[in-house]
Parts: sequence; structure tokens; C-alpha cells
Amino acid sequence: MKRIFLLLLICIQLSNAQELALVKKGGKFGLLTKEGTFAVEPKFDSARDFSDGLAAVKENGKWGFIDDKGTLVIPATFDNAKDFGSGICIIQQNNIWSYINKKGEILKGNPASDKLFDFNNGVAFFRQADKVGLINNKFEIVLAPKYDVIRTFYKGYAKVAINDKWGIIDPTGKEVVEAAYDEVGDYYNNTTWVKKGKFFGLVHNGQFIKIDGVTAFGSFGTQDIIAAKKDGKMGFVNFDGQWIINPRFDKAKGFSKNLAPVCVKEKWGYINLIGACIVEPIYSDAENFSENGLAAVKNLDGWGFIDEKGKLVIPTKYEISVAFGNYFRQEKGFIDGLARVKLSGKWGFVKPDGQLIGEWFQNAELFQK
Repeated sequence: MKRIFLLLLICIQLSNAQELALVKKGGKFGLLTKEGTFAVEPKFDSARDFSDGLAAVKENGKWGFIDDKGTLVIPATFDNAKDFGSGICIIQQNNIWSYINKKGEILKGNPASDKLFDFNNGVAFFRQADKVGLINNKFEIVLAPKYDVIRTFYKGYAKVAINDKWGIIDPTGKEVVEAAYDEVGDYYNNTTWVKKGKFFGLVHNGQFIKIDGVTAFGSFGTQDIIAAKKDGKMGFVNFDGQWIINPRFDKAKGFSKNLAPVCVKEKWGYINLIGACIVEPIYSDAENFSENGLAAVKNLDGWGFIDEKGKLVIPTKYEISVAFGNYFRQEKGFIDGLARVKLSGKWGFVKPDGQLIGEWFQNAELFQK
């Protein structure tokens, strides 16, 4: 019964954990709630993103950590600090890098490594004799060093290379795609694109499917379809390697909400699953639709947002980007109901109706827990 109670308590705490965004105002850093109010007023000289329930902040030249109330739970005594993940963070003190826990205690017992790596998806890299493996947050070896390269985990999977051949692993170290290919893409729904010798194709459920004539692939959207290039034009194939929309576009991005951005003669619009034009190609750039049914589009005035019928619901006057910090691979546009935008040199967050939450800031990072 006691164990069940503890599990329930943990679940409640996790569900109550709020997402916060690091913002800069008046040269100082604070944390913003999704309601546009400050969870922590801007008062720190420097800060890092809120991560794993804590954020690194700099006071009087030293780094410590605050919780979501702004309480300094780990004193500012470190020369440098990174982000928490799986309850562990890398800090620097007296020119020595170490792991600490959420009490600020230096942790011992991690395997020898050429350098320390952040925890991500419950694991961290460690490197010995130019080979890379994985450890968990108990410093147990999950994967002995065997790969020449392991890329940062993205959506739960990491690209790996050994002897110039690429594959993909999960956080347990299991190869979900054998390291046998000359090139490999991201991993989505048991599928990735690969290059094997001079041929391109898909690996779906562990099986290589060669697709004749393909010379490149696009990125995945949120549906089991991917853009592919043949004879200089982009079309779409399903995960069985069959063409469902013949190649006729100059550029293309992934499908989401049954719509995909495509480019014809340097103008972007949207097509549906049978290749019919739903939004005329009138934009200079376009992004995938978010879960809330809005997509970012660009013209000469800047970025705005359209709905699934092509109606412009937020004017094209903003800059948008997620190329801050460690989150540059996240989708542009709306993420969990808010979009980060820039106007007249200031950053802020808008809701689907275009209303600004809070105010404009010198800088604003994505919301994180």
C-alpha cells in the first residue's frame, strides 16, 4: 500500500509540473508561465533552460540551480553548469567537471570517460579509446563502448556509426536499424530512410526496401508517408516504398493533418493525400501543420499562420525560429498551443488567435518542464 501511495504521489507531482520558458528582460533572466506571468522574476545575470524540474542560474559569477518557484535549491558555487536530465547534471568546479544530483552532491562511480556527457532519454554517452557507449543514471553500463559515433538522441533514437556504416539505436543500446548503411535518416514509426551503396530506400520494421530511381528523401512529418526525389522532382512514398504521389514538385516537406507543404517554381502551397492542391502556392516558405491545425507560412512581410483551409488567421509579420539552445530540431510554429515569434527585435509567445501572452522580451526560449 505504501508503494502504491508513493507512486500516486510521484504521478501527481509530475502532472502538476508546469512548463516554463526562460526569458530575458532588462538584461536579466527569469522564468515565464504559459499564462504570461512570471514564475520567477527576471533577476539573474545568466540562466539556462528549465529542465528536469530545475534551471541553472548565475549569481555573482557562480552557478547554482532554482526550482519553478525561483528558490535556490542548489547554492551558486559552481564555475559552470549544464542542464539536468534523469536527475543528474554536469557542473564545473575548480577546473574539474563532475556529475551532481539534485541535492548538489558530487556523484562518484561513473565509468572512466574522455569527457562527461549530458543525460538525455535516461542515458548518457561515455567515451573510451575513441569508442562511445551508454550509461544510465545509476552509472551502470547500458552499452559498452563500440561505436565510433553516437549522435544526440532525437525523439527517442540516436544515429550511430561504426566502420563508416550507419544505423540507429534506442536508449537501451538496441540497434533498431542495423549499422550497415552509408547514410541514414531520422527514425519514425519503425522506419527510416537509408542509402546503401548507390541505392536509396527505406528500412521499415528492420527490412530494407530499395526504391528504384530515388536520389534523396525529405524529413518525416507525423504520418506514414515521406517525400522522395526522383528525376529531380519530389513526390511521396508510403512506408512500403510505393509511390502514392508521383514526383512533380521542386521541393516538399512531410505530411501532417493530411496536408504537406510543396514548392513549385519557388512558391509554396499545400497538397492533400491524393496530391490535389488545397492551398495555392503563393508563399516563399511554409512549414508543417501543428496539432492545433495551424501552419507557419512566409511572404515578403514575414511569417504568419494559416488554418487547414488556407485562411490566414495570424498576419505575416513575424520572424519565427527555434534555433536557440539545444532545441534547434523542434518544429517551427505552434508547440503545445503556443508559437514563439519575433517582432521588432523582441521575442514573445502568441496563442492560436494571435493574442500575445504576457509581453515582449529581449529573448525567449521554448517552454520546458
